Amino acid sequence: MTKRQYILLATLGSVALLAGAFAFQYLGGLAPCKLCLWQRYPHALAIFAGVLALALRRQVFLLLGAGAALATSGLGLFHTGVEKGWWEGPSTCTSGPIGGLTSQDLMDQILSAPLVRCDEIAWEFLTLSMASWNAILSLLLVALWVMALRAR
Repeated sequence: MTKRQYILLATLGSVALLAGAFAFQYLGGLAPCKLCLWQRYPHALAIFAGVLALALRRQVFLLLGAGAALATSGLGLFHTGVEKGWWEGPSTCTSGPIGGLTSQDLMDQILSAPLVRCDEIAWEFLTLSMASWNAILSLLLVALWVMALRAR
């Protein structure tokens, strides 16, 4: 494959994953949590890097694309750990301890709580959540970006 084809595949991969996230949200009715939203930003950056790499033919954009894909993969892995209870997620999207709170603090926490929690799996396929699939598929995109870097 040519460098251009690798770049195109990696870019379209991020387009597909981002489109899938929006489809789950707007067609499937699954509202995203904070960590889900965070995983979208690097895909948008990878798409931007891919367009610039195709237009300007600069290696730096391949590095940017690979870094963005690696970042969203890492976020997906972190989110998977939050879902599985391996570690805690951001206090704004997981159930946290309520000990030591006054009734007013508790009420404020309840009223400011997000509608979607990061530590609950909204959808899974083959025992893997959307965050897990994002982590895996984004690693494949990293590989495509690296192959683009190595291609002549």
